[in-house]
Amino acid sequence: MSFFQMPHPAAARRAFLGRSSGLVLSGTAIALLAGNEVLAAQQSGAKGGGAHQDIQILNTALGAELEAIAAYQLGAESKLLEKPVLDLAVTFQGHHKAHADVLAKTVEKLGGKPALAKSKYDFPVDQLKSQADVLRFAAKLEQGAVSAYLGAVPLFGNRDLSKAAASILGDEAMHWAILRNALGEAPVPAAFVS
Repeated sequence: MSFFQMPHPAAARRAFLGRSSGLVLSGTAIALLAGNEVLAAQQSGAKGGGAHQDIQILNTALGAELEAIAAYQLGAESKLLEKPVLDLAVTFQGHHKAHADVLAKTVEKLGGKPALAKSKYDFPVDQLKSQADVLRFAAKLEQGAVSAYLGAVPLFGNRDLSKAAASILGDEAMHWAILRNALGEAPVPAAFVS
């Protein structure tokens, strides 16, 4: 069961390392996605040591995306969401699935083993009694994703991965803003995100 099927208004998500629907990729990112790590290293000037750290960061992001997919599924199956909100939740879940797919493929192309979804997540199921509860739960998860990607962006050894993470961060921020708006809260609560 997943977080993505929970609640919320519409927002478009860009894939972590680039999807055909909008993110323009650098030569390095394209080389990584195409499986040509040698070319990617030449283009980025990367030395072998950074790839391991990048794989760890990517797998952390992948784990969070898998959790979000499960959370939205939980929300979708809760029968607490009205049709337009349910449709939006399914859309958001689709964004997270696209992110997870490209993250897993990138981890593999860098020579790592992609993180797997947990068999069970510790979601506050007993606290989800209304559509608003589901929306609040989803908004907290999206807020956490924004903070996580914000922290990850400067850590990548491969700067193209930083750019891709930043594009996902923007998408997560849109999800969070839409969910806050659906709850009647200010969509953008502050001038800065932390």
